[in-house]
Amino acid sequence: MDEIAFRHLKGDINRLPCVFERVLLARHAVCELAISLQIAERESVACTQPAAHLACGRISELLREKSTFALGLTATQRILPHAMVMKIQCGGLDGLKALLDANAIAPNVRRLVRLAREQYDDLDELPFSEVVKGIAAWKPRRRRPGDAP
Repeated sequence: MDEIAFRHLKGDINRLPCVFERVLLARHAVCELAISLQIAERESVACTQPAAHLACGRISELLREKSTFALGLTATQRILPHAMVMKIQCGGLDGLKALLDANAIAPNVRRLVRLAREQYDDLDELPFSEVVKGIAAWKPRRRRPGDAP
């Protein structure tokens, strides 16, 4: 299947794509509201709750916005490379986990958003100086000899 046809089909099938799809597909985090979809031998992740999707979108926007200095960027409104998005999202979820749910084994996106709202009412009030430490500290997994490119 060519890439244009795949993107068209993916949009038809996955009407509410998970904001943290890349993170979930990398198995860095979990979410109880995420469902996995198989499309042309590829995997996609959808959200099952529109309200949660909006909250995750807001958290993702804030992580991008608040991480500009730590990442040495002048703005995050442009399209970012995959590695930079992974650093922001994986590191951001790690930072939120350290702040809100330190005893958890892995970041749980839905739980972290719920805890953030319970403890800070407004997501803008989160102490992003603490959360950004997770972004700055996150490193991608190193490839071992013999791993696929």
